Amino acid sequence: MKSIAIIVPVLNEAENLPALINQLSKLNQSEVEIIIVDGGSTDTTLKLLANMNLSAISAPRGRANQMNAGALHSHANILMFLHADTELPANAVKAVEAAIKEGAFWGRFNVRISGKHPMFKIIAMMMNWRSRLTGMVTGDQVIFIRRELFNAVDGFPEQPLMEDIEISKRLRKISRPACLPETVITSGRRWQKHGVWKTILLMWRLRFAYWRGVPASELAEYYR
Repeated sequence: MKSIAIIVPVLNEAENLPALINQLSKLNQSEVEIIIVDGGSTDTTLKLLANMNLSAISAPRGRANQMNAGALHSHANILMFLHADTELPANAVKAVEAAIKEGAFWGRFNVRISGKHPMFKIIAMMMNWRSRLTGMVTGDQVIFIRRELFNAVDGFPEQPLMEDIEISKRLRKISRPACLPETVITSGRRWQKHGVWKTILLMWRLRFAYWRGVPASELAEYYR
């Protein structure tokens, strides 16, 4: 049995697939289980995966649904959830294995945002400090979880938004996350596409509304 599964939910990610496939191909696949979970792509995502000899399973659209399906399909003891536009450090697998061996139940990496906008460094710094102080983790930080703990909290809540915040709440009741110093690099595309300040304000507004109890389904409609 492989010790770690890297689960990647994808949906129309043809543009980012070359970089994703390149980093996954560098992993020792005799030790790491790679599971791509497609949510119904209508572009060339599946064709590109097939050409690169990476198969994908299918699941109902929605990041939480797709990640839960990947976990169910996996046989590994440690689950890592990687966004398609996020790059792992070279020692990511060893770093997670070491953290688990030292007693961590779940955790995340530090994050850096790719792009030239000066706010990206500040956004990343705030994300890293916030999760360290509060125990709340975002999907951009690459969440890893022991399988038994993932099963104990019933996986990701099947909601269209804030699934990372909700599972953090559940996991935090059992254990604080291990905050690894290694850094993952996530794309700044969503900030650049919609405007950095506009996106920052939107995300804070959504988080505050979720904290106040607004259902994730309503927030997802507003987000779209």
